[in-house]
Amino acid sequence: MKKPRIHKEGRGLIVGTVLLLFLINIPVYLLTTEVHMQWIFGITLALTAMLLVFVTYFFRNPVRVLEIDDPNFIIAPADGRVVVVEPTDENEFFHERKLQVSIFMSPFNVHANWYPIEGTVLVSEHQKGRHKGAWLPKSSTENERSLVVIETPSKVQIAVRQVAGAMARRIVTYAKPGHQAHRNTHLGFIKLGSRVDMYLPLNTEMFVTVGEAVRGNETVIGRIQDDPTINTNEEV
Repeated sequence: MKKPRIHKEGRGLIVGTVLLLFLINIPVYLLTTEVHMQWIFGITLALTAMLLVFVTYFFRNPVRVLEIDDPNFIIAPADGRVVVVEPTDENEFFHERKLQVSIFMSPFNVHANWYPIEGTVLVSEHQKGRHKGAWLPKSSTENERSLVVIETPSKVQIAVRQVAGAMARRIVTYAKPGHQAHRNTHLGFIKLGSRVDMYLPLNTEMFVTVGEAVRGNETVIGRIQDDPTINTNEEV
């Protein structure tokens, strides 16, 4: 059985939550020593314990090791549900039409992000923005976000965009220009509800549909075609 792990992004917050619990519960206990008031301490203790459980659960860091031979497979970069699979104009980097695949992450999903494919990181840029609901289409271009562009050994470029949501207030991106993107390696982390967009070649063969639940570093999203003239998504 695999032992649960805590992501490094959450360790400081968990320690802070534990200290907060003591700061709240000790004064409440001292002020409710009388029998008829002990229920107040009980409720406070239960609520703060639930907060600690949620924070610990949110920052869980499952061990996922994917062994796959085909370098053209695109792997889900995040846990969540597919909310978009459609051609769109990507105007921040490519300035051309790409196949957008978006995964919405609820506060209960694992929030670590993985590299979806192997290659070299060409671009890693952070942009300030709004904090609309991450499920809204405009969140991809108006919300706070980070863009990572990866070039595969076959010179195909794909983009991964981490998007902050209404509750997400911090995007962490480990990818830097010149870094090597490897499978089973974290690209970054997003705190609380958010989404991850991918921009792929239009002829990418897709294996998922809108509404489907996916798991980061486990679910195969699609496959990049060796021949750029092949179009497997004419009906997307």
